[in-house]
Amino acid sequence: MKKIANYVTPTLCVVAIVFSVAAFNKTCAANQQPGTNEVAQVAAVPAGQPVDLTYAADKALPSVVHIKYVQNSKIQTVKVQRDPFEDFFDPFGGFFGRGQGGTQERKVQTPKKEATGSGVIISADGYIVTNNHVVDGADELTVSLTDNKEYSARIIGTDKTTDLALIKIDGKNLPAIRIADSDGVKVGEWVLAIGNPMGLNNTVTAGIISAKARTLGANGVESFIQTDAAINAGNSGGALVNTRGELVGINAMLYSQTGSYSGYGFAIPTNMMNKVVDDLKQYGTVQRAMIGISGVDVKRYVDSEKDKGNEVDLGTMEGIYVAEVVENSAAQEAGIEKGDVITEVDGQKVQKFGDLSGIIAQKRPGDKVSLTYLHNKKEHTKTVTLKNEQGNTKVVKNADIDVLGADFRPVNEAQMKQLGISYGLEVIKVSGGRMKESGIQKGFIIQRVNDQPMKTVEDMENAVKEASTSADQVLIIKGIFPTGKRGYYVVQLQND
Repeated sequence: MKKIANYVTPTLCVVAIVFSVAAFNKTCAANQQPGTNEVAQVAAVPAGQPVDLTYAADKALPSVVHIKYVQNSKIQTVKVQRDPFEDFFDPFGGFFGRGQGGTQERKVQTPKKEATGSGVIISADGYIVTNNHVVDGADELTVSLTDNKEYSARIIGTDKTTDLALIKIDGKNLPAIRIADSDGVKVGEWVLAIGNPMGLNNTVTAGIISAKARTLGANGVESFIQTDAAINAGNSGGALVNTRGELVGINAMLYSQTGSYSGYGFAIPTNMMNKVVDDLKQYGTVQRAMIGISGVDVKRYVDSEKDKGNEVDLGTMEGIYVAEVVENSAAQEAGIEKGDVITEVDGQKVQKFGDLSGIIAQKRPGDKVSLTYLHNKKEHTKTVTLKNEQGNTKVVKNADIDVLGADFRPVNEAQMKQLGISYGLEVIKVSGGRMKESGIQKGFIIQRVNDQPMKTVEDMENAVKEASTSADQVLIIKGIFPTGKRGYYVVQLQND
């Protein structure tokens, strides 16, 4: 089981853990089943009466799938401690790069690795939502339905920031789940968690919504639904449903000191999911809007200042204390300054950071929002245009490796011995593009890009995609020339 983050409060230290049982670690939003006119008919339960959850389980179970993850065996070069007796038998030991600093490189074959998780069918033609950590790095994905039918799945897109992924199987008339408005769920409302925990497929557990808009520090954008429905390893990507069998969240993690269920689980709300799914389908990457601040819940800020012996009066105890404003951001254009408190977005109160994250996560760059904030305890309201991480409102696209205008291949054994290196990508052709503009020539061996090791062409592809959606859109390339001299280049990806 993969550990996501350590989250510490003054009274409790717990670990947020994702649920894949790993060896290593326009979405249909109507309350109507796609392809039918059926609408859920669930009578309101009188106060004090037992809740019958059988209808919800019956409607939702067929939509939750089992996902098997496989990463095939691979040959990798690793550094190992040198045998102290090696030089006794080999007077040239280390001379040809076999031993450097007490270590040497060896080729090893990694074992085949498998994992399992869950997913939710959201359309009758085979689109399935799951967690990014369930599919990240997979060479093969196999989806099993409740009727034991199996399908090979392909990844449509992933988003590490929200820990969501969209995959697709080739099927027709599949049992797609109804999707509810997650903003409408209430604390205390009964819910079911459905998934495949610990190898126990098609498992249903019940509980209530314990809290909304939780932030845990595990992902970049968070506004979790908290529940006490039992969730364990293998539930990742599974469904959190209401008493009508409608999806309200995608199960993502738990709080635990032991690695198994001990009270609370957390799900990504469907309104955030819908936005991510639509973006992955339309653009291939998430169009993430930003206000352009860093901050903290007002109460946390006030409490931290009291601990330092400082008295603070912000005019409210609810909202987001602004600790920093990004230059040229939507917040700066609104006139927001450090020390201000954001209290509302589009008329919705923001009592804590999770509220703000949840609202903005449903927006795109170019969308206009109304910001209400306190400056010196006086209220102001302004309409601003949200921007992307690059400071504009353009559509952000993943750049393809072709933008570099070069071809690459991993270095061979002779090159590694000659240059005393254990990995790298040789530039075997430069025909134009960003590489030529930056002065990189054939023969240069790239070892690191933006501080990430470059061992395969896939590593370069990933580096280009990640940099193309970042604020700077820059590749810092470090490597070595055939002569042994080291060098670096700065490659700009954006158009002037």
